[in-house]
Amino acid sequence: MKKFFKEFKEFAIKGNMIDMAVGVIIGGAFTALVTAFTTNIVNPLLSLIPGMDGLDESLKIVLKEAVEADEAAGIAASPEVAIKFGAFISAIITFIILAFIIFLFVKSLNKARKKAEELKKKEEEAPKEPTTKVCPFCQTEIPIKATRCPHCTSELKEE
Repeated sequence: MKKFFKEFKEFAIKGNMIDMAVGVIIGGAFTALVTAFTTNIVNPLLSLIPGMDGLDESLKIVLKEAVEADEAAGIAASPEVAIKFGAFISAIITFIILAFIIFLFVKSLNKARKKAEELKKKEEEAPKEPTTKVCPFCQTEIPIKATRCPHCTSELKEE
């Protein structure tokens, strides 16, 4: 159990949990922003389309009217039962906008990651300056700055 808490502490301190918490908070704020955009801008614009009279979250199909309580008649109160399709349509629009923005974000992130990988690959493939040379007398590999071969003790000319 002690090891478990130690691992959890390392996980939390490394920043994984903090990064995740920041992501959730920003995601929630962004969702609220997109919801406000959908409700206050997109839905009114959609209501301008012929046949879409007043698309808003209050659109509904009432299945059962609300009943007010009447104690004298012995009637208990019951809430309205309705299918709220206006709120559902608004949620669908919000989802589509969020999905599109996340798609664009992930696409740009993947493009940046691909470019970074290509640059790293080019750096790895770039020819490096040689650090060794071959002794012309004994054909062994020796350091490039050597003036005498350590194997055959031949004196090497500077090139």
